[in-house]
Amino acid sequence: MLIKHEFEVRASAKYLFDLTQDYTLRAEWDTLTTEAYLLNDAKEAALGVQARCIGGNGLAMDIEYMSYKPNEVAAVTMVSGPYIFDHFAGGWQFKALSDELTRVRFSYNITAKPRWLSWILTPILCFKFKRETEKRIVALTAYAERQFPAVQASLNAI
Repeated sequence: MLIKHEFEVRASAKYLFDLTQDYTLRAEWDTLTTEAYLLNDAKEAALGVQARCIGGNGLAMDIEYMSYKPNEVAAVTMVSGPYIFDHFAGGWQFKALSDELTRVRFSYNITAKPRWLSWILTPILCFKFKRETEKRIVALTAYAERQFPAVQASLNAI
């Protein structure tokens, strides 16, 4: 089942892309994640890189980047995760509307396990994930709009 959210943030596409793909900052703004880090000694997110995200409930999901275009798109698929997920994939798109305004689109494709109950469990799982994603969007927007002016000022001072 596909879940989509589209929203605007008063920050540059580069800043938002970098922020959302920086695993050292993820727990500062991401309401779904209490801990996140790259795997296999990777130094930064990139195509083929894997990461682990751990939620407040202690459940962990390992993902792999299937697409990575800086300042534009990051897409992942689940490598391993909580039993309830049969399939999880997500994509984040960033479209600069100006130097200080970006349209962001989060898209997730989720299927629940066990497959014989997927017809009833997937809509329930997606409903919960959609609500959590809405909280995540509010938190990301607030964090980015609070931090972006300071980041811009320090870059302009250089």
